[in-house]
This record gives sequence, C-alpha cells and structure tokens, in this order.
Amino acid sequence: MTIHPTVSYLLKRLAQAVPTCLLIVLLSFVLLQVAPGDMADVVAAESGASTQEYMDELRQLYGLDVPAHQQFFNYLRNLARLDLGYSHRENEPIAQLILDRVPATLTLALFSTAFAAVFGVLLGVLAAKYRGTWLDTAISTISSIGFATPMFWVGLMLIVVFSIHLRWFSVGGMSTVGREYAGWFDYARDVARHVVLPGLSLGFFYMSIYVRTTRSAMLEVYGHDFVRTARAKGVGERRILFRHILRNALLPIVTLTGVEIGGILGGTVVIETVFSWPGIGRLAYDAVLARDLNLLLGIFLCSSALVVITNLVVDLIYVLIDPRIEVAK
Repeated sequence: MTIHPTVSYLLKRLAQAVPTCLLIVLLSFVLLQVAPGDMADVVAAESGASTQEYMDELRQLYGLDVPAHQQFFNYLRNLARLDLGYSHRENEPIAQLILDRVPATLTLALFSTAFAAVFGVLLGVLAAKYRGTWLDTAISTISSIGFATPMFWVGLMLIVVFSIHLRWFSVGGMSTVGREYAGWFDYARDVARHVVLPGLSLGFFYMSIYVRTTRSAMLEVYGHDFVRTARAKGVGERRILFRHILRNALLPIVTLTGVEIGGILGGTVVIETVFSWPGIGRLAYDAVLARDLNLLLGIFLCSSALVVITNLVVDLIYVLIDPRIEVAK
C-alpha cells in the first residue's frame, strides 16, 4: 500500500519526536539528580522531624531508596504504560494535575502570543514602510525597551499602575474567588479581565522580537526584483505592501512563532508566579520548591511534546503560505 508523502512525512517527524522527548526527560532527570536535596528532605524539614529513621521511611515511600538509574528505568517503565506517575506532594496523579492546569496556561499563552504577533507584526510593518523616519525610530526604541526589560518587572509595574492605583484589573488569579457566575459568558468575561495583565507582561517581550523580525524580513523583500516590477506595472503601494512584501516575509515570522512557543512556556513560570496564575508554570515552580521529581519530569515531558507538535504544525503552515515548499521533503 502506497503511503501519501505528507502522511509519510508526519509519521517520520512523530517518530523523531519520541527520542527527542525522551532525551529531554533524561537530561532533566540528570540535572535534578545533581541538584542538592530531594522531596524527603523538604517534607522532613517542614515537619520538623529529621531523624534518620524518618528520612529512610520517606525515601522508601517516595521510591528514592533505589539508585538513580533504577529510578529512571522505573519512570520509563511507567511511561511506557502511559502513566506519568503519582505526586505524593499533591496527593494526586500527575496526569490529572497537569490536565487541570492546561486550560489556564493555554489561555495565558494564546493571549500573549496573539498580542505579541498582532501588534509585533503591525509595528514591524509600519517600521519597514516608514524606514528612516521618526516613526521607525520610535518603534525601534519601544522594541529595544521591551527586549531589555525583565518580564517580572513589567508585571509588577502593571500591577502597581492598573491594579493598585487605577483598580481596572485584578491583582492575581484566574478568576474572582467566591464569585457566582450567571453563565459561561460571565465567567469568560471575568477570566478575560484577569488575563490582561499577565498576558501583556508575557507578550510585551515577544512583541519586541516580532517587531525586529518583521521589519528586517520586510526590508529584505523590499529589495527584490518582483517588488520593483510590481511598481513598474502600476500596482498600488498598499497592494504591494500586503500582497507581495508581507506575504513573502511571513516565513521567518511563522518560524519565530514556532520557536517562541518554548520560550513562552518558560516565561509562564515567572509570570504565573508573579500573578498567582494557576497554570503549569506555577505548578512547575511549586514542584521545584518541593523537589517533586516525578511531577517535574511529567511537566518537562508534556512541554517538550507541545513544542515538538507546534513546530510540526509550523512546517505544515509553510505549505499554505508558500506552495513552492513541499512538506514531504
């Protein structure tokens, strides 16, 4: 039976994704093993009972009494059964913990990505169109400030201005505690009110990258022969800008989106901690403090799988943008 080239390409990429994710899990496991302390140390310190007998009982309970390589093989054996393990710290299966936090992180990531892409591309187009003018200088200055400013500082300043002084948005959380909603629209409106500040804090940095990428990509396309040919034929400047220049400059922008997904997931750890956002980033932060090895490995595995899948989708989008690209190759 002949397999369609696109299907064959997808199967090949998925087959490559498996060892990639496993390698990430292995490296994460090694780094966590090198770090001092484990969950037994944290639990014993919190309880105030740090006797050797109590520590031995905790390590046996958490499966830390076996050598590191045996712990990793046990994890892989459970993973082969699609079992991410159990978090003794949270008293809940790890898969359920991650699934419960996925909607919050996706909401934050999608909002910040949409904000960064839309405004970054728009400002990049304006900077390229009016290159060398005061507008280009102003946009470049804004992008430089956004690129150099730490995300947590932007988040804190937004909280001070828009939450404390103006009282337009909530300080933290994903929804209002104790509020009874009239329906899904009322709940969605409340979530939207809470996601603005963390979304802007996370998206401002990546918007600056979109501005620079869009501007440089469009300036490169401006010098091509087909742009001069279109002008010679009397094509309008707006049509040239969006139909010819921007469309041919989209490939590096789409590539940037695939690359930045991993960065955005990493940025959620900081932003979700600042805004008490109940997502995977905050869960990872708590897991690090608790030295919850299995939970951290589960988060790293799911995050790496998401990045791999996103880059696969980006490769497929290439074909829609530029039909000359054959995805099977």
